[in-house]
Amino acid sequence: MKLKGPIGIFDSGVGGTSIWRAIEAQMPLEHTLYLADSRNAPYGKKSKEAILGLCIKNTEFLIAAGAKIIVVACNTATTNAIDYLRKNYELPFIGIEPAIKPAALQTRTKSVGILATQGTLSSALFAKTSETFAKDVEVIEVIGTGLVELIESDQIDSPEMESLLMKYLTPMKAANIDHLVLGCSHYPYLIPKIKTLLNEEVKIIDSGEAVARQTQRILEEHSLSYAYKKPSHQFYTNGDPKVISKILEDHPAPKSISYKDF
Repeated sequence: MKLKGPIGIFDSGVGGTSIWRAIEAQMPLEHTLYLADSRNAPYGKKSKEAILGLCIKNTEFLIAAGAKIIVVACNTATTNAIDYLRKNYELPFIGIEPAIKPAALQTRTKSVGILATQGTLSSALFAKTSETFAKDVEVIEVIGTGLVELIESDQIDSPEMESLLMKYLTPMKAANIDHLVLGCSHYPYLIPKIKTLLNEEVKIIDSGEAVARQTQRILEEHSLSYAYKKPSHQFYTNGDPKVISKILEDHPAPKSISYKDF
């Protein structure tokens, strides 16, 4: 592991940039290298074996590029591959999973919603977390079919997105949820729209800040933290670079965004 290597981050597409934002805010002087596997998005519909294969490919790309730590900025990838990655590679891995624990502990109505991909909701890790922390809480699980595809194709503001969100949030509203857990790193980009469709008292939870804090803690624990005067932020995608460019156009940090066939 190289002290001066970048923080490596990968996701099934552009959604993990929500995690990158939190990491850059937490550690603005670190180099970062982001890999968007948009060609294969979403991971949530794929088999465990297929997801693992993609995670291995992404991991080896980031290691070859000198990453000193890898953040798996995808809920589905984490729940299906993080154990394997940690056992088979020497550098530290940070995973991301739905924040069902804080929602279950904080709920007053004893009803919480989770919007996630099929791959996350059907995983053993999610089942174990829910059983441990939410056994006395009603959890309204909804698979966000189609949401990732619309985000990846720059259709966040489309009528189709509005229609899908109304469909998915209706059963949660009927169950009187007071917390909504976003179980996919793409979904934080939908928060403004979600807020218009839910009661304003519903708390929306995503994992970005917690992942950033954990990444910093592990870097410090392994003596891998480093501060650059001019940090570099590189983004590679095997999809359309314009999508990442648009989704990050409001972020002031200098960045390089380019197509990479991987």
